Amino acid sequence: MTLIKSISGIRGTIGGQAGDALTPLDIVKFTSAFGYWVIQKSGKKKIVLGRDARISGEMVRNLVIGTLQGLGIDVIDLGLATTPTVEMAVPMEDAGGGIILTASHNPKQWNALKLLNHTGEFITDLDGKEVLALAESNEIVYAEVDYLGTTIQDHSYLNKHIAKILELPWVDIEAIKERNFKVVIDCVNSVGGIALPPLLKALGVEVIHELYCHPDGKFPHNPEPLPENLTALSSEVLNRKADIGIAVDPDVDRLCFVSENGEMFGEEYTLVAIADFLLQNTSKEFLTEKGYELNTVSNLSSTRALRDVTERVNGNYNAAAVGEVNVVNMMKSTKALIGGEGNGGVILPELHYGRDALVGIALFLTHLAKQKKSCSALRASYPNYFISKNKISLTADLDIDALLKKVELKYKDQPINTIDGLKIEFDNEWVHLRKSNTEPIIRIYSESQTETTANGLANKIMDDIREIMNS
Repeated sequence: MTLIKSISGIRGTIGGQAGDALTPLDIVKFTSAFGYWVIQKSGKKKIVLGRDARISGEMVRNLVIGTLQGLGIDVIDLGLATTPTVEMAVPMEDAGGGIILTASHNPKQWNALKLLNHTGEFITDLDGKEVLALAESNEIVYAEVDYLGTTIQDHSYLNKHIAKILELPWVDIEAIKERNFKVVIDCVNSVGGIALPPLLKALGVEVIHELYCHPDGKFPHNPEPLPENLTALSSEVLNRKADIGIAVDPDVDRLCFVSENGEMFGEEYTLVAIADFLLQNTSKEFLTEKGYELNTVSNLSSTRALRDVTERVNGNYNAAAVGEVNVVNMMKSTKALIGGEGNGGVILPELHYGRDALVGIALFLTHLAKQKKSCSALRASYPNYFISKNKISLTADLDIDALLKKVELKYKDQPINTIDGLKIEFDNEWVHLRKSNTEPIIRIYSESQTETTANGLANKIMDDIREIMNS
């Protein structure tokens, strides 16, 4: 059993002993700490709550609501809701924070408390440390009986979320209608099954074939939207002669596509295609009015293709440390028009600062419609890169930071970035080394224009690491 406390929230497997997994006692403990922190930080006694459809969701929800009420906090319960929907609801409700009950792409035995501040954004590392310190303290004071919190169920926010997407200046419903797309969706039996059909219908898509859209949390395959998990979607796209397949993870903040030929568009290229569309279709007047610039951001382990399409329009690309909070902070500091992560996470500030598969779908379909191309032809129009993902196991007593420093010294004449591990650039190639926070390993990601050269670059760096270790 596993319990992980990090910047991403409190995540763990269901069942087992308290302190070793996400048990009822742990849920109450960390909910208490976060609720008390929200009161102290914002002065507001209101929190928005939503959850994905995983099996443990109702149990966790009941414990969270009861605990927050015990603190005197009013709960706006959205019920089954996507992560981006909850993120948007927090400021719209003028709440002090939000909690999303989801373990994202993790298998069914996992769940998590993902924690949002009053702006609907994930709490910072410093905030997270304050919450964890409160959880271990005896400072939390609960409300007396006359001051217990209340609960209001509000299922209107998906419609509000879709309405905000339709209002965006880039979304063109008429263009999408004109293409008469046939779409297959895989929602892994979670909240995507509630959210994607009404979104697509609102966008003018009339032919929607649904795969795994019953939100009972019984995931039919590994819920991470990777190629090896989307074989049924690929087959259905071919069988239905569909124009596109769409897959999301259980909480709908990651997005990937399958082309009409059954091949993966590539989750790395979800953000690339959508960013390209925005960069080419945003006026100077809009940028000036809204305070954006033709800049993009992704994390250090994301494809170089985003940099290529950004520089093509004389924009600036910046790389952030891995983690959504870090990407958002970099986007704010650079006034980026769009950003996200190479795992299919699209962040559009004009809507909100959070990964949002729903807005990604609307923008991608508009792009595809206006290009008047097939999905595979659109993919072929972008620079082709391949990312190789590897890791090296190390002994627990090895000084990994010192090891990375020696690798950095070896390649001191190359462009280097050390904000998150070590990233080394070689012309159109790069390699990114990051140590794990939970186990003695180094993750080695490399990118090149072919699988062979990407693997070759990774193997070269891994050989360097082994040589340093042996010496």
